[in-house]
Amino acid sequence: MGIALGANRYGKSGVHLVVVDRDVPRHTITDFQIDIRLEGDFEAAHVTGDNRALVPTDTMRGTVFAFARTQPVGQPEDFGLRLARHFVATVPSVSAATVGLRATPWVPIADRPSAFIADASIVRTAEVRVDGDGAHVTSGITDLKIFKSADSAFSNFHIDDFTTLAETDDRMMATIMTADWRYGTGDIDWGDSAAAVRDILLATFADHDSASLQHTLYAMAEAVLTQRREIADIHLLLPNVHHLLMDLSPYGLDNPDQVFVATTEPYGVIEATVVRDGRA
Repeated sequence: MGIALGANRYGKSGVHLVVVDRDVPRHTITDFQIDIRLEGDFEAAHVTGDNRALVPTDTMRGTVFAFARTQPVGQPEDFGLRLARHFVATVPSVSAATVGLRATPWVPIADRPSAFIADASIVRTAEVRVDGDGAHVTSGITDLKIFKSADSAFSNFHIDDFTTLAETDDRMMATIMTADWRYGTGDIDWGDSAAAVRDILLATFADHDSASLQHTLYAMAEAVLTQRREIADIHLLLPNVHHLLMDLSPYGLDNPDQVFVATTEPYGVIEATVVRDGRA
């Protein structure tokens, strides 16, 4: 039986880039967490210890900071494309490069031009891949906590000997949303598109008369694909953050659906990709 090297890649993770622009009246901060992965002809490095085809991961790190200095960083998708195209174009052994980015926004504190607070509620993500078929861009948002206190139900589900959950036509629904969407071709304003998708997702979540978290997930994705033609498909991950009615009777108190305990584990996970025109 022969032994051969299978699929492999390598890169640098956790490169934390912060760029401050002080040349404007109100300063701006760009904050990216960046992961780089390279694929290509690296067999000799694995099998015989010949490293001539390898780009040191320290070089990848240095490229990030040098690129941030020589040109405006721009949107995370733009910076990711710039990095990925560089490695594919300049390193003969590299056939594909994937760059993942997590962009944390810093917003001004009141009207102060140089004081900021990180807004963890609107963290953007991007993944850019450049290979022989061209450039592929996926954008997203992550860890977005959303909650609705009404217009959510869960009933008429499958019941067996182990079912204890009561049916309800009025419950709270909470989740920590992760969404990512794949773009088609054409010129795209990454920032405008990401903001629009976020607003559509939130508005649909808020307005939808939900029969289940699955029902709302599909409605959110459908609204994005209907309103944003540049998006080919969208993937949503919605954990069900359960809120259980607290029993206050030991304290001589009633609880008319007002006091809840939020549980972290175990939790339900609802996940799906919704595609345009039914194409996977």
